[in-house]
Amino acid sequence: MLAIRMTRHGAKKRPFFHIVVADSRSPRDGRFIEKLGTYNPLLPREHAQRITLDKERIAHWLKVGAQPSDRVAKFLAQAELMKPRERREQSKKPLPRAKTQERMKAAATAEPAKEAAAG
Repeated sequence: MLAIRMTRHGAKKRPFFHIVVADSRSPRDGRFIEKLGTYNPLLPREHAQRITLDKERIAHWLKVGAQPSDRVAKFLAQAELMKPRERREQSKKPLPRAKTQERMKAAATAEPAKEAAAG
């Protein structure tokens, strides 16, 4: 399966990314098929060189079936090469478990009732 994704370059704490098409099984900074653009997060948002894309080649790879990563898909949507993806739902991992949430709700509803009875 082909993926359009970013590979990290640049010095320590000075990131610079190449946008490439690669086999999805290859390592992030490993072998790729073709370089399609660049992304420099250190430049201001309105700077022309922040994101550069080879639109013809990207259109070709999308037609062939390459799947862009979430971040690259956002860039392509901004460049109007594809329609924006729906946002993913946030993970529920950091939330307390269901029983704990129920106890917290019960405690929150019981607290105002105690204050009303006391006051």
